[in-house]
Amino acid sequence: MTKKFTPILLGSDINVYGMARSFNEAYGIKVKALADVQLAATRYSSIVDVELHHGFSSDPTFMDVMHKKMEEYKNHEEPVILIACGDGYAELLAKHKEELSKVFIVPYIDYDLLEVLISKEGFYKTAEEYGLPYPKTKIITMDDYKSEKYLDVPFDFPVELKPEDPVSWLKCQFEGRKKTFAIQDKAEFKDIVTKIYTHGYKADLILQDFIPGDDSNMRTLNAYVDKNHQVKMMCLGHPLLEDPTPQSIGNYMAILPEYNEKLYEQVQQFLEKLNYTGMANFDIKYDPRDGEFKFFEINLRQGRSSFYVTLNGYNLAKWYIDDYVEDALKDKETIYGNKLESKYKLWLGVPKKIFNEYAFENEYKDKADELIREGRYGTTVFYDKDKSFKRWLLMKYMFHNYYKRYKTYYEVNKGKIFKEENAKLDK
Repeated sequence: MTKKFTPILLGSDINVYGMARSFNEAYGIKVKALADVQLAATRYSSIVDVELHHGFSSDPTFMDVMHKKMEEYKNHEEPVILIACGDGYAELLAKHKEELSKVFIVPYIDYDLLEVLISKEGFYKTAEEYGLPYPKTKIITMDDYKSEKYLDVPFDFPVELKPEDPVSWLKCQFEGRKKTFAIQDKAEFKDIVTKIYTHGYKADLILQDFIPGDDSNMRTLNAYVDKNHQVKMMCLGHPLLEDPTPQSIGNYMAILPEYNEKLYEQVQQFLEKLNYTGMANFDIKYDPRDGEFKFFEINLRQGRSSFYVTLNGYNLAKWYIDDYVEDALKDKETIYGNKLESKYKLWLGVPKKIFNEYAFENEYKDKADELIREGRYGTTVFYDKDKSFKRWLLMKYMFHNYYKRYKTYYEVNKGKIFKEENAKLDK
């Protein structure tokens, strides 16, 4: 019988709902979440209770609230575990880990390592040191922009351009702003960099060799590393469709389970050499030019689409509890997920009709279509044990909104680029 415990989630988005659902499926409990604002995915839910504190997503309000929670839980009989559901909250937990650990379980890496890995520049330097493949990269600074050194582009077009600092990027607003840019020529490159540095952004930019291929060339990998810095679970996902909306490009909308021993071995060695702790989520893309998988970034927590892990039998919540509450992982062998195709379930973040219309036609989509026909698929937000009419209506509305988003943005941000790149590869 599992010992009693109390989880507290940080945030209110779809990631929080995925974790709340994982706890509910595994233990039948309702969980508490602390957040700055209320978002749709957790509204009207019977499995998560969101407590709002304006300004909670940053200091000093974060620690003001947490000091009160420390007082509330200091004599709590059950262990209380804090789980971040966003980069900002993971950073805050790592920053205040020493103090918070006096009352709570805080399953995150130390702040000095987080500062390295949360930066794309830091991640690429670390990847270089430990032999993890990543796209060819050039860093552009504000000084490079002022001196026009940035115009020396070492890669063929198209190129990828993204901000190094996602926090200050939120404050930079201009027409045509995106989460990441696929730039087709030098004139467009100059225009975009100029707009960025003349609209308040001052941090570095990441310029990368563009890896060709549609969304189905992406991979996402979740790993859980126990308190003794040993990888205990890895689950690989094969995205088949992404969100084309400018501010959400890169968010996965359909994930097929996959097994890949080489990727598992690379990730396990990387994380264990780093003495990593907790959940990690990697974004990866297959490069058809050299047959190698290139690592884009590491997220220091589970991602918004990581419920695909729970859906396929590796419940995200249980790893934390088995590790820190039950102390049951130290002698367990590593689980390398998705060996049996007969157990596969497709994860969807959009209606089936959108997946059928927009996912690239290939053998992987054929596999996904087969799973859909067999009823072997699921979503994060539609949960039979949490289906009040208000919630069901809101989730239907949320899913319905994707029709307009794909109609408006898919061709310009995805379809056109994929067709051009695949045409080049076919020559």
